Amino acid sequence: MELKAVRYEVTDGIAVVTLSRPKRRNAWTGRMHTEYRWVLREADRDPAVRVIVVTGDPEGQAFCAGADLQALEGHSEKGGYDPGTPEDIAEPGFGVDPAFDAAFAYHFGVGKPILAAINGAAAGVGLVLAAFADLRFCAPGVKFTAAHGRFNFPAEFGLSWVLPRIVGLTHANDILLSSRVFTAEQAMAMGFLNRIVPPERLMEEALAYARDLARTVAPGSARETKRQIYRDLHRDAASSVRAAEALLEQMAREPDYREGVKAWMEKRPANWGGQG
Repeated sequence: MELKAVRYEVTDGIAVVTLSRPKRRNAWTGRMHTEYRWVLREADRDPAVRVIVVTGDPEGQAFCAGADLQALEGHSEKGGYDPGTPEDIAEPGFGVDPAFDAAFAYHFGVGKPILAAINGAAAGVGLVLAAFADLRFCAPGVKFTAAHGRFNFPAEFGLSWVLPRIVGLTHANDILLSSRVFTAEQAMAMGFLNRIVPPERLMEEALAYARDLARTVAPGSARETKRQIYRDLHRDAASSVRAAEALLEQMAREPDYREGVKAWMEKRPANWGGQG
């Protein structure tokens, strides 16, 4: 696919996905969504990729400013919502669990950890992207908003499901019912962010964390642990324990288990051979 709204590069096991419409503050369009899903699928399929980092083009001075206003105006003129995506759009993460087979929920089916490096404003779908990432690093002073209340929209793309599970019902109600702007510092206090990092070091720290994950965590472990986390949000404790026991028995027969034990005993980095 020719990429016009997203940049994609892989280095040292890390896939960096950059939302890149800088003249429009990296605003979301159907084209960007189409490309974003395509590169996520590529990263998920690539055995060389262990971790995915998503960020915004710094020239756009935003992570993602939400839906492009021209697109919103177009929806208004047409008298209805049009996602602007093709019928054959890529389906990263689909087929893992029916609970993940929907827009943005597909992040949970992707078998690699996804880290959002939030380097500027995240509004509307930008907040959605951040919320569906597994980890969130952010520059100080960044502004967030759900935004939907200003346009007579509902809470978008599962925010009403994911936000209460990240920040709790009290904070989620505040964010979603008011559509107010809140800052990175407030987001950190709510538990939405993992770290606030000075802007000049944001990508450096995000990539260092990603490289550490890639180096120290077996790809099969990263994949299955991630899927456990999001599946367990839908099931009871006993089902979680039984599923974990079955996975333990299965994964103990895999070469990366033997390699992990051997590397630990020999006090050296593991040479993972499994597919991430």
